[in-house]
Amino acid sequence: MSSTQDESARPAGPAAAGDPPSPATTQETVPPTTSPTGESEQVDRDFEALLADAHKEKEEYLELARRTKADFENFRKRAASDVQAAQVRGKVAVAREVIDAVDNLERALEAADDGAALREGVEMVLSGLRETLTRNGIEVVDPKGEKFDPTKHEALSTQPVEGTESGVVVEVLQKGYALLGDQLVRPARVVVSA
Repeated sequence: MSSTQDESARPAGPAAAGDPPSPATTQETVPPTTSPTGESEQVDRDFEALLADAHKEKEEYLELARRTKADFENFRKRAASDVQAAQVRGKVAVAREVIDAVDNLERALEAADDGAALREGVEMVLSGLRETLTRNGIEVVDPKGEKFDPTKHEALSTQPVEGTESGVVVEVLQKGYALLGDQLVRPARVVVSA
């Protein structure tokens, strides 16, 4: 048989090994061609868009972190300030109570000129109270001879005094107390020269 007859006599089906592929089979297995540059450009645009979104989101998170940090610092400063203010208020409240006792003991000492033992006992108690005030940062304001200061002194009266200019504290009727010189616990009650 001739080779043309052999080919026509072959049954339709898969080609045997070594047979050249049929032209119809070759065309079916090749995928349709597309422009690789068009897809590449689309992928680049998509990548750039994703990258831009990621940068924008990163900046938003950084800004949020900065604001949160600033808010926390402000909160920390306010809390520290509140604690300090509460401590000052507590010391002032204690000082007001102790100062009254100091005043009473000073009056008792003035009246107890006769009894040496009574005087010694009162002086010991008074000394302890004064030390308590000092440990808590409370200092005595005794402005005799100083210029009258309405922020630290309370003028109960005025009187003319020879040889003294006007507005000077000439007598302290009740000592004042201040917390480390800053906050007045109680003003000194004084007589001022006229």
